[in-house]
Parts: sequence; structure tokens; C-alpha cells
Amino acid sequence: MSRIGHMRRSRFLASSIGVTCAAALALPAALPATASAATPTDSSSTAPLAPARISAPTSPLAPAPASGGTQSLPLVPLGADRNLGPAAPEQGLGKRDVRSFSLVGVVWDDPDTELQGRVQVRTRAKGTARWSGWQDVETHNHEHAADPDTAERSSGRVRGSTAPLWVGDSDGVEVRVRAETQGRTTAPGVQMLPDGLRLELVDPGSGFPEGAAGPGAVHAAEPPPVGTPVDTPRLGALTAESAAASAVNADLAPLGATTIPSLSRKETVERLANVAPGVKPYIGPRPRIVTRAGWGADEKLRERDFRYTKRVSAAFVHHTASGNNYKCAQAPSVIRSIYRYHVVSSGWRDIGYNFLVDKCGNIYEGRAGGVAKAVMGAHTLGFNTNSMGIAVLGSYTTTKPPAVAVKGIAQLTAWKLGLYGANPNGKTYLTSGGGNLYPKGKKVRLHVISGHRDGFATECPGGRLYGKLGATRKEAARYQGR
Repeated sequence: MSRIGHMRRSRFLASSIGVTCAAALALPAALPATASAATPTDSSSTAPLAPARISAPTSPLAPAPASGGTQSLPLVPLGADRNLGPAAPEQGLGKRDVRSFSLVGVVWDDPDTELQGRVQVRTRAKGTARWSGWQDVETHNHEHAADPDTAERSSGRVRGSTAPLWVGDSDGVEVRVRAETQGRTTAPGVQMLPDGLRLELVDPGSGFPEGAAGPGAVHAAEPPPVGTPVDTPRLGALTAESAAASAVNADLAPLGATTIPSLSRKETVERLANVAPGVKPYIGPRPRIVTRAGWGADEKLRERDFRYTKRVSAAFVHHTASGNNYKCAQAPSVIRSIYRYHVVSSGWRDIGYNFLVDKCGNIYEGRAGGVAKAVMGAHTLGFNTNSMGIAVLGSYTTTKPPAVAVKGIAQLTAWKLGLYGANPNGKTYLTSGGGNLYPKGKKVRLHVISGHRDGFATECPGGRLYGKLGATRKEAARYQGR
């Protein structure tokens, strides 16, 4: 693309941010107070953050509200180490009845402290006497986070956390956390596990705040089949916050729409009216995207304003490490659970990823702010500026990712990176915000489509998914017409 064409496209994108923010402000008087879009910059806004929202305490066996809920249970020393108190190298909870939940994780006080050890849980399927075997929970999750020195990271609410694990509808749980002692001092009184360990049990709810949808309303339980047109907007279920989250996509779909429809490459190019005559735009066809309304986000959980960076120069691919034991019809529930775990349990401002892809290839809007915009996420510690994070639902360290999920990544990156003139099969420079691979301020040359491990020392996105990225880059470039 010529420099002129790229500059015009950049002006078009900047203009669209203003248009959609204006759309949010033009809503009826009861709606606009929640849609405060930060001026696009290379760093996070320093505006005051909204207070944390914590689930109201309820009886462990009381029914969860339609919008979901979180049970937070403190862990205690186990076995022969009970007398060591907080310094015990093994903590957990014995078998117990709890309120219904579908996703589990463990959190602790200091987000900069690593949990060096093993976390295992077993659960009882709801309404049965059937217990699962012990399942491992991925402990290394702090690399999926906001950059150091940003308002989100320094809010005082962020906690250390494991990856979330999807277990399905359950009402019984047992957990054990064992410190890794090999090569570490185990003298009495030496802290082996982080302070404040708590088990988080997340109920995703039905997808709408209680009372928001009337009798007979269809909840976001299953995404519409791929290729279907945008469905009827759910205006009756809109709150002020959900209207604001939808308004930033107003140039792509009607207010309250649950999907953004796909476009052919020709239709996608025709919408880029800013391209200079004679310039060939490199952009893929717009894929179908399930919006936050489509997967049933409770918009009152997140912080109200949206934060942007200047552009999207790279995409980081992740896996959620939440297990593969879900059906595609359950994907919205999985996403609602991860969203609640990121915000309520981990203390983030919103879900960390910009997009999510399920194992059937469906693409979902992640962090609020507009799918075509440079929304700042919390997905790759040190490299959240001028990038986007795409997470495939599941664990792909030893499991081969479905071909349709890999195709979804290629389709999404071909379109979104094309909006910003980026070649999916090329390389780019990003400046590190600080991490365990690159110091703050270092310019790093990365693939435009990178794996999480390229920016941070981690196993994410799993060896089997990471091995697909070379072919994904070429396929995305082909979708762009390169």
C-alpha cells in the first residue's frame, strides 16, 4: 500500500472512533453516562478507575442470580502441616457442597508473586454423586495481564491468579495446593506459598442481569450458526453499560446486535472509501463476530471507560488453558466465566483478550471498545500497546487445535490487521513495557502474528497451537490478497 493510502486509512480509522463515541453520547438521556472513551494514546489513561465490584455474599447453597456469581473460599493448611498456619506448604479445602458453578481458579494477594507448586481440583457434577478425578490447574497465568506502570496494573485490586479451568455444571468441590519444595528452603516459618490463597468458583449465569430480559426471551446460550445474518437487536435487554459497549460498533452492526455479519472481500474493500484511487488495499474479508451482547456479557462488571492505543501492529495468539471439555454451544458460558474471573477474581478492568475463538471456529468480541478499533487489552504482559490478543478457548499443549479454530485466527487477523495496513506474514517492532524476556523500553522485532511466548517466557499458546502459526501467517496474507 502507498504511504498516501495508508495515511488516509489511518485518518478513516481515527474518524470512526470519533463517530462511534459520538453515537454513544447521542443515546437517550438515561444511557450516555457510561460511555467515556479515552483519547487514543500509546499508554493507558490515567483517569480514576471505577470502584471494584464484588459479588454480594450469599448462602453457599442459594441460587445464583441470572447474571452469574462468584464464590470466594479461603484455603486452609492441610494434613500434618496444619499447625504451620499460613506458612504451610500444602493448603486446600476438603470435599464440600457449594452453590452451582462451572469454572474454577485460585487467586492470591500479590500479583507479582508466583505460585511455585501444583494446584489440583476435583468436582462433583451437579445433582449427582459423581466426582471427577483430580485435574491440574495451570499455575502460570500472571503473564496474561496489563503492562507494568499502567492504571489497570497499579489499581491496587489486581491479584495473582492461576488460569481458569472449565469443569461444567457442578455443586461440589475439593482442592489442594502443594508448594514445589525441590531446591527451596523448607525451614519452619519460611513462606512456601503466596499469601491469601482463595478458591474462586464462577457461575456464568444465563447471560443477562436478572430481570433484564422478559419472559420467553432467548438468552445467549449458543451462538447463531456461522453464515447467518445479523439477528434482531436485543434493545429490550440493553442497560446503559451494554448500550455503550454496543454503540462503539455502530458502524458495523445495529445497536444491540448479537453478531456483526461477515462481508465478502469485495464488500470489505468497498467500505474502505478512504483508499486512494489506484491503490490496492490488502485486507481480508470481514469474518462474522459474536458481539459481547451475543455472548451475554454483564457490562456492569467492567470499568466504564474504553482505552485505546494508536494502532494495531501485531496480534498475539493465546490459549485460555481452561481445558477442552466444553461443547461449542457452551462457549458463551465459558467466555462469561473467564470474563467474571478476570474482573471479579483477578481484579482486571475487563476481560483480558481482544478476541476469543472457540473450537468450532466462531469468533467472539473480547474487551469492550469496538472490534475495529485499537483497544488496549491485558493479554501479553509488556506488549499490550499497539497489539491485539486472540485466545483460542481450550488447552493446546498436547492437544491438536481444530483446523476451523486455526482458520478463524487467520480470517480475523487478515481483516483486523488489514485495517491498519499490517502484513500478517511480515515482522514489526514493538516497544516492551517490561517483562521477563525484554526490559522496559527495548524495541523488539516480532512476527506480526506472534505467539504469547514470543513476548514472554511462557508455554502459552501451547506447543501444538504455536506450531500452526507459520501456516496461519501465510493463510492470513492470502486472505488479504498478498
